[in-house]
Amino acid sequence: MKWTGEDMDMFTRAKEYIDTVILPLCPVSFQENLDRTVEMTDYISFLVHPLEKQFKGRLLLLPSFTYLKPKEGDLPIELLLNWEEELRASGFNYIFYLTSDQEWQTKESALNGSIVCMPSVPIRKHDLNDRNTILEDQVKQIRSLFTEKWQQSKQV
Repeated sequence: MKWTGEDMDMFTRAKEYIDTVILPLCPVSFQENLDRTVEMTDYISFLVHPLEKQFKGRLLLLPSFTYLKPKEGDLPIELLLNWEEELRASGFNYIFYLTSDQEWQTKESALNGSIVCMPSVPIRKHDLNDRNTILEDQVKQIRSLFTEKWQQSKQV
């Protein structure tokens, strides 16, 4: 489900079945990394929608968490911890942060959610068939990761 009026109506009726949330992490920079951060955001945007469709009824796709790309690796961890607190209190057992910003991988231990870092591909430079193939491969990898996390908690 997406953060839209229609989907949120369904969410309130089926809340007990929706235990997973995706929060895309999208950097913004108007300096030397402008093109790179645009590419990262584009790529994550292309990836999250097929995931949302596949797991509709199991997960909620939140609007992107947009942040200024720091120069020294000073990522907004405290803000994500606030998100986690709110999401856990709202009944979400699984929090996945989807990003192409590799710096987040070094911060995963500070978070309770899972960082899913997918190296971005300049997706708009590919023709439609190549784009779909690339995205399908990446979505399969992410789907496997989600399934693995869900399975692990059943075994505990």
